[in-house]
Amino acid sequence: MTTPLLFTPLTLRDLRLKNRVVVAPMHQYAAVKGFPTDWHLMNAGRYAAGGAGLFFVESTKVERRGCGTVGDLGLWDDAFVAPLRRIAEFTQACGAAVGIQLGHSGRKARTARPWEGGKPLSPSAEIDDWADWELVAPSAIPADARAPVPRALEKHEIRPLVEAWGLAVARADAAGFDVVELHGAHGFLIHQFLSPVANQRTDEYGGSLANRMRFAIEVTECARAHWPAHKPLFMRLSVDDGAGWDPASSVALAKVLKTQGVDVIDCSGGGMLPGALPSAPVGYGYQVPYADQLRREADIKTLAVGLIVHAEQAEHILQQGQADLVALAREMLYNPNWTMDAAQKLGLDPEFNLVPPAMAYWLERRRATATGVVPSTFDGAGSRQG
Repeated sequence: MTTPLLFTPLTLRDLRLKNRVVVAPMHQYAAVKGFPTDWHLMNAGRYAAGGAGLFFVESTKVERRGCGTVGDLGLWDDAFVAPLRRIAEFTQACGAAVGIQLGHSGRKARTARPWEGGKPLSPSAEIDDWADWELVAPSAIPADARAPVPRALEKHEIRPLVEAWGLAVARADAAGFDVVELHGAHGFLIHQFLSPVANQRTDEYGGSLANRMRFAIEVTECARAHWPAHKPLFMRLSVDDGAGWDPASSVALAKVLKTQGVDVIDCSGGGMLPGALPSAPVGYGYQVPYADQLRREADIKTLAVGLIVHAEQAEHILQQGQADLVALAREMLYNPNWTMDAAQKLGLDPEFNLVPPAMAYWLERRRATATGVVPSTFDGAGSRQG
């Protein structure tokens, strides 16, 4: 049989992904003063061992001010390199390529974890560097009605912020990551500069579309300069944020980013204003059309995200040419072995070669000896439908 596209390798620069399944970056809010914990090691290992081609470490902040919560990961200092290298090497040893998303929360910084209410924080004994954890943004406009007003960045402060991304990218390389993704979505700092709602500047970083794109482009240029030419660079965009940044703007930006060395656009949506949603109704694959549009109109590889749940659904996206890669997030939380499971449902990998030998040996042995046993993720009749 023909190998499904989902399990066809993809080469990006010198990186060969064994399949097209990506584990999207998901905030864990489990860091301690920016440092990863055992939770992060476990979190990476379970998806990599489950067969995914590429796993992304969550949004990791390029400076202290950029932390959204007390639990955000950091890469603004060389001290973070060694513990992150442990995660990168462990992920690779489990069989997956490993990426890291680099971001800055801007005006959405200094909040409680979402399950603690997500409200703005106040000074406390837990936070010993409150003065250093300042809210900054393109303009002095709060993220929502309950959020404090951030300080608008002075023009002379912008270049050091751009360079903070470059230095973090260099540290990501030192830690052994295969891919870097720049976080330009979900209402965070790069997205804030792009947005006509959050960015009311009157200098060359605000106003026209070209001016509002300037910060994202400069970050990309600096990142690419600090990232080896043989390693791929991604950018995540809210292709449609429901608040003034739209797919046409994203296409225009993606065309420029491609010339600056971005290899893949990770196509998400929303995040700028509470209640502001992308134009597509939320449902299976609701953001896939963004990946399709950018792939066609900007002539760049895309990563599709947004309620991609089933194996046949993911394969259909690739077969239709709507994206080059598919990413899963919450469904991976539900089933970390989704990739292995998808291969079985698509009739592939009877010997479980996708996963490490400590898993593959026992699973293949059960398949060979326990005739008629149906895995728990299949329906009761043994159907192979996704």
